[in-house]
Amino acid sequence: MTDVYPPFGLGYPRTELRRQLVDAVLAGEKTATAGLWSEYEAEGEAVPSAGDRFVMHDFDDEPVAIVEVTDAQRVPASEIDVGFARDEGEGFESVEDWRIAHEEFFSQPIEPETEIVAVRFRVVETI
Repeated sequence: MTDVYPPFGLGYPRTELRRQLVDAVLAGEKTATAGLWSEYEAEGEAVPSAGDRFVMHDFDDEPVAIVEVTDAQRVPASEIDVGFARDEGEGFESVEDWRIAHEEFFSQPIEPETEIVAVRFRVVETI
């Protein structure tokens, strides 16, 4: 069944970040994630829509859950608020914390006009 859904990319396989993000999702602490629009565009991917489902993989790249998008928007980074930052479940207490962590992950500056794909989701099934 998991092969009918595209992968839900959180971090990179076999990294501590992947382990932490997946654990946070499964614990209900992470209900949002952000990506760069430029990466979606480069890969020919569209912004997901509410109701889209994906398979989430663990540290070893094994399927562990099905997640469903509840909301997804392409927005300038300046529209990311502290609520979204906190919903990412990574301990961000401010938008500045969020920005710094994402600059490090994406290896590029996040300017106010940088287009972000802001996705909210929920776990619908654990595998």
